[in-house]
Amino acid sequence: MPNTQTNILITGGAGFIGHAITRALSEHPTNTITLVDNFARGRVDADLQEILDRPNVQFIQGDVTDAAFFATLPKNFEYIYHLAAVIGVRNVMEKPDKVLYVNAISTLYLFEYAKQLPNLKRILFSSTSEIYAGTLKHFGITVPTPETEHLTLDDITSPRTTYMLSKMYGESICFNYGRLYNIPFTVVRYHNVYGPRMGYLHVLPEMFLKIRDKSAESENAIIDVASPSHTRAFCYIDDAVKSTILVTEHTATQGEIINIGNSEQEISIRDLVKTVASVMGKTITLNELPDTPGSPARRSPDTSKIKALTGFVPSIGLEEGITRMYAWYKDKLDSRHE
Repeated sequence: MPNTQTNILITGGAGFIGHAITRALSEHPTNTITLVDNFARGRVDADLQEILDRPNVQFIQGDVTDAAFFATLPKNFEYIYHLAAVIGVRNVMEKPDKVLYVNAISTLYLFEYAKQLPNLKRILFSSTSEIYAGTLKHFGITVPTPETEHLTLDDITSPRTTYMLSKMYGESICFNYGRLYNIPFTVVRYHNVYGPRMGYLHVLPEMFLKIRDKSAESENAIIDVASPSHTRAFCYIDDAVKSTILVTEHTATQGEIINIGNSEQEISIRDLVKTVASVMGKTITLNELPDTPGSPARRSPDTSKIKALTGFVPSIGLEEGITRMYAWYKDKLDSRHE
């Protein structure tokens, strides 16, 4: 009988988005998933362990910056989700060398490995909305921002530039290796994805903590809010996962760059804090502070391309998404980690 299993490799599978993609794909018994992580950021918590216990999920602890590691992997993968990367403002500022090294080398080695895979249907490369930051700072950009926006580096001497540069480099690897070696790929640029298990050094988990702690001190907590009129467009993890899997498998997205986000959920920071407080059942008063220097007044993706190519439209509203997220975080707010 022919093999009806679909073999999938996920790098960075213990992280926020990697874990969520693994969870969704492993719901289908015809998918056989190999999850790779070195636990530089990911954690073996109850959520991950539940996934690892599934019969169609295999876990390999390995270093994707080691060419010898790729030599140990089988060559039967049809889909690869490349999510392994060093991310986060703290890492960018304190370990810019790691950002450059890990993000660049892992992608190079992955594509060298991909040259050997006879059944490969697609590599999904995880990029970021931060890739637009240099253009925004120096020239201004269209908002909502399309994938066709020209990219500009910020100060090349700054540690902050390393992350966007590493992702630009990764995108270039996709297009050049893809063309030269006929390697199928899709690039996705994630925009403000949020949800359970995303860590604590992000705006929404930090809001949960701040509102909880301030509310413990006063029934009408005063919450400091910087850049209150600035807006962001948030995308719940389930919508991000569905759209990521869809563009990885869809024929029309081969060789394309796709924004992943939810332009319909753009909201001011002021109203975001109010929504979080409402979900938490807390009464607060906002103390509006000046705008944070360098913070863009507005950030939102143009998602018309993914809709045109695949028909995908996000389905989870912001209040529903925050409610789901808070239900997960509520009893874990003191287990703080990156």
